[in-house]
Amino acid sequence: MVKQLTPDICVIGGGAAGLTVAAGAAAFGVPVVLVEKGPMGGDCLNHGCVPSKALIAASRHAHSIRVAAEFGIAAAGPVIDQERLTARIQSVIVGIAPHDSVERFTSLGVEVIKDEACFVDNRTIAAGDRLIRARRFVIATGSSPAIPPIPGLAETPFLTNETLFSLKRLPRHLVVIGGGPVGLEMAGAHRRLGVEVTVVDKTEALSGQDPELAAIVLDGLRAEGVHLHERTAIHAVERTERGIRLRCENGNGPFGIEGSDLLVAAGRAPVHASLGLDAAGIRHDPKRIEVGPNLRTSNRRVYAIGDAAGGLFTHQASYHARLVLQQILFRLPAREKPSIVPRVIFTEPELAQVGLTEERAREAAPGATILRLDYSANDRSRTDGLGRGLIKVVVGRRGRVLGAAIAGSGAGEMINLWAFAVANRLTLKHFQTYVAPYPTLSEIGKQAAISYYSPMARNRLLRTVLRFLRHFG
Repeated sequence: MVKQLTPDICVIGGGAAGLTVAAGAAAFGVPVVLVEKGPMGGDCLNHGCVPSKALIAASRHAHSIRVAAEFGIAAAGPVIDQERLTARIQSVIVGIAPHDSVERFTSLGVEVIKDEACFVDNRTIAAGDRLIRARRFVIATGSSPAIPPIPGLAETPFLTNETLFSLKRLPRHLVVIGGGPVGLEMAGAHRRLGVEVTVVDKTEALSGQDPELAAIVLDGLRAEGVHLHERTAIHAVERTERGIRLRCENGNGPFGIEGSDLLVAAGRAPVHASLGLDAAGIRHDPKRIEVGPNLRTSNRRVYAIGDAAGGLFTHQASYHARLVLQQILFRLPAREKPSIVPRVIFTEPELAQVGLTEERAREAAPGATILRLDYSANDRSRTDGLGRGLIKVVVGRRGRVLGAAIAGSGAGEMINLWAFAVANRLTLKHFQTYVAPYPTLSEIGKQAAISYYSPMARNRLLRTVLRFLRHFG
């Protein structure tokens, strides 16, 4: 027998975005139904951010052992126990999972339905033996790995982020299709674990990022032994006795790449094909569900957030959730501001950006000043032997911070301060008045802020001298 539910809010998807909406609404006593057919916690917990950063942490320890001699410490090369490494990654997931579990959300007052959701009309979804007719719907179904249409790929065993972290052995030679954030993060981590790694990208690796800072990241990966083939077409993939083979071609002509394992990291695709969006009158395409600045779809009862609406990061999904809660619970207008969302790529060195890039500033903020400071000017960078790094700050009229970008160790942590500045429309005068502890990497930002006012101070002194000469000359 079909059971009908009439909650205030129905959330479709139990990842970061959906769970934030469900928990926030439940905290105010609002009736909420959450529909999730897969594991609670979504891609981030089970296949993405959490396991990937656990793997990166392990690779950082391996690298520290490998370079210990540079710090006067004798150490043998690291021995990688893949079974224990995999077990640790899974233990990290298990440790976080209770926070995202069905039991926790049920205790919060959320009714959780473990089934697939599908719209049957513009205000009703079916999930198993239930029909849910809610006042508002929030689609937070996330994304999955995009699989490029390469001949032979479907017939060849390959890994994605959904299967990579369950490997019980280290690859001998990992070939990665895709030079974006996921591909390069995993390439760098596996290389530090002693795996031979080759990355192939049809365009430029880290395309869309600040070119100067991207070059620092790519040079760092190459220096550690990652092979990068950019602007390279893959004509075919095939299985071999020893693993896989790619038939490629670039400006130098055709060539082949052989490896033991293949990782496909060629972007993400939203998961919405089975939602019956047409029945609900929701406009969409294969890349995203169409939403306005307030994240509302063409169906006024339905919002789409996170990866489903074209988002890229877990923290962006949580930000979307807050904007939707503001509208549904408090009837307050809200508009997404993409410029305040920081973007971090957890390679080594890391790449972090927020707000306007240097290139974008030339179009959107003519006359903006670009401040630059190299890591070599920072004492902590020298004590820790961090190598190359650069911070760039985009400054508008009256010293307002319009954006910042950092390539180097710790960039993901340091971008926090600049994200706060961009979101709150701060000027560099605010950076003059705070004291940065010494020696820390964060001093780089302080030094960059001070450098902005140095020319002004010199100009003021010059004007004072000229007035003095005119008066007494």
